[in-house]
Amino acid sequence: MSTSTTPPSESETAADGMPRGQAVLDGLVRLLDLEQLEVNLFRGVSPPQSPTRVFGGQVAGQALVAAGRTVPDDREVHSLHAYFIRPGDPSVPIVYEAERVRDGRSFTTRRVLGIQHGEAIFSLSASFQVPQYGLEHTEPAPLDVPPPQSLPDLGQRVAAGHDAGWMTRIPRPLDIRFVDEPVWSEQRVDASEHPTRVWMRADGTLPDDKLLHVCLLTYASDLTLLGSVLARHDKREVQMASLDHAMWFHRPFRADEWLLYTCYSPTASGSRGLATGRFTTQDGTLVATTVQEGLVRVPRG
Repeated sequence: MSTSTTPPSESETAADGMPRGQAVLDGLVRLLDLEQLEVNLFRGVSPPQSPTRVFGGQVAGQALVAAGRTVPDDREVHSLHAYFIRPGDPSVPIVYEAERVRDGRSFTTRRVLGIQHGEAIFSLSASFQVPQYGLEHTEPAPLDVPPPQSLPDLGQRVAAGHDAGWMTRIPRPLDIRFVDEPVWSEQRVDASEHPTRVWMRADGTLPDDKLLHVCLLTYASDLTLLGSVLARHDKREVQMASLDHAMWFHRPFRADEWLLYTCYSPTASGSRGLATGRFTTQDGTLVATTVQEGLVRVPRG
């Protein structure tokens, strides 16, 4: 995965004054550009403005970069399966150890372990494939979805007096526009059995690097997915954390073009909720599918 060699972009600000645009996106690209320490060994860092634990999408995206760095250029990632083992510490680097499990004629398999303080915090298995011809079909495109240009971005929402959740006070490398009222919003008053939908894209232009686009979508996929569990209920005060994460990449796409993320939770039990997600292009083509189980713990009393 290569990064852009263009000069640094000037900073832009959203309607609420938070940094956004190409400069912030370039910062995310640099975040995903791991330092190679040794053969199969890489190091990544967290951004200065981080929550109390490392964002799950960040460690998943960085781990996929580490896996991709050990794979021939003619193979593209088609799936990943990951476990969040321990909370990550954003104040120290994460070391990623890649294992070259198998290099076959058509498929390549990699395992990556994310390590902090001598302990594993994250594990990922990813499979890469040589592009091949085969059967083609997909599900029908989502219906009755307003175009992203007709919806406010996060900065406009906050400037209008609405909350943007944990994304309110951090720079925004992604342009995110909610079709449905987000689960943390005071304007969302009722539980719903309908999916949650959000348009998103990189807030700028990305280099023509397929692995980078996939890794950035992996990063983005963890932003709103688990919220679909809460959407089925009227609870807001819960403890939530990602437990595992799986993705399948069906077709080529660009992460700097609009993608609709449709998320739905089919079940929750035992303080765990299952969430599924589908990324579709503006013309309705399904390009990626996600599944995640998360801790969803309701306070006693």
